[in-house]
Amino acid sequence: MKLLQTLLFICFIHTAYSQNNYSRFFTEQSMRVDFIFAGNNKTEKLYLEQIKKESLWGGSKTNLIDRFNYGEYKFEVIDSTTDQIIFTRGFCTLFEEWQTTNEAQKIDRSYYQTIIFPFPKNPVNLKVYSRKWEGDFVLAYETTINPTDYFINPETKNFSFKKLVDNGDPANNVDLVFLAEGYTLAEMDKFENDVRKMTNYLFLQEPFKSTAKKFNIWIVNSPSDESGTDIPGEGVYRKTIMNSSFYTFDSDRYLTTPDVKSVRDIAGIVPYDDICIIVNTDKYGGGGVFNHYAIFSANHLLSEKVFIHEFGHSFAGLGDEYYNSSTSYNDYYNTAIEPWSTNLTTLVNFDTKWKSMINSNTPIPTPRINENKDLVGVFEGGGYVSKGVYSPVMDCRMKSNEAGGFCPVCSKGILDMIEFKSK
Repeated sequence: MKLLQTLLFICFIHTAYSQNNYSRFFTEQSMRVDFIFAGNNKTEKLYLEQIKKESLWGGSKTNLIDRFNYGEYKFEVIDSTTDQIIFTRGFCTLFEEWQTTNEAQKIDRSYYQTIIFPFPKNPVNLKVYSRKWEGDFVLAYETTINPTDYFINPETKNFSFKKLVDNGDPANNVDLVFLAEGYTLAEMDKFENDVRKMTNYLFLQEPFKSTAKKFNIWIVNSPSDESGTDIPGEGVYRKTIMNSSFYTFDSDRYLTTPDVKSVRDIAGIVPYDDICIIVNTDKYGGGGVFNHYAIFSANHLLSEKVFIHEFGHSFAGLGDEYYNSSTSYNDYYNTAIEPWSTNLTTLVNFDTKWKSMINSNTPIPTPRINENKDLVGVFEGGGYVSKGVYSPVMDCRMKSNEAGGFCPVCSKGILDMIEFKSK
């Protein structure tokens, strides 16, 4: 009993200290920093585009320092008066994905990118780091931001919104915001019904079913001039509010939007931890980028399954476990180092992954044979390649639509992120 009381006391002290740290350094608003990422397959350059003040911070007020080390990039916010690191997060970008395509070997391109953190009370030093092929982070950009700078833009968009699921304070819950893409003003009822369909499915799946009380669900009614989305390979173009499109990197099922500025402007109306963009189309596809957004079609037979797969990427940083479908990527993973995604390994440093979840009688690597279909093991194939990258089970939601759901390893990764973002 004394041990339990001591642990509870330590937990209380840590929480109180973290909350005091928040109030010492931050206001209740958010600071959004917008960049242009530019270059080719061998070069990158970050350019500051604008800084915005958003009205609400929807994240945790205790877990300010990232403990996962996920992402191809990360940033640090350093208080200038104490030289203390007061906030960190990892993230991924469409730019770094594009760098692995054939096109990036021939031309330069630029992509919009944003990061967000609590609005600081004092001037801060912002550092952005890029993960190199060898796995190490190097400084890619640095600037000082004064929160009283009159060039910080406080303008907000004016869209109606609704809280569909309310489990309490955003600081103590995971807040998901769903944005309408390719829905006209007359289709806002359909948008809300489509979101309810997706979230109902989400909370029927583990580990979300067991943690449903830790989520708030918001919708923002962001109407488009026309229904649908762009499908360039079919000559289809629609006037939509977030400029989404299939055929990203010339992959017909890869649905994204490079217009992250519009995405963040719309999402910033409410507090949020993760952005979900639902697109009013019956074409199969979607996309998910860690700490960026999840995007998916609304009207396909498999839309709900695509949604939770893409949400696995954007929310928990899970990697793709499939290896027998064509992609536009070349050499996405360096097999000489351990990938950062929790559900993929190269066996270079497997002790840091799911080794403790494997039965001692299970061979490593684990053969892809029928008698192993229910085992947690180390199955070669994943991360878009059949050799050199391994995944935890023979089939999982991060591999296919036929899987029963998320495997134990992916579920643990999701649960870890839910815990981190809801405290």
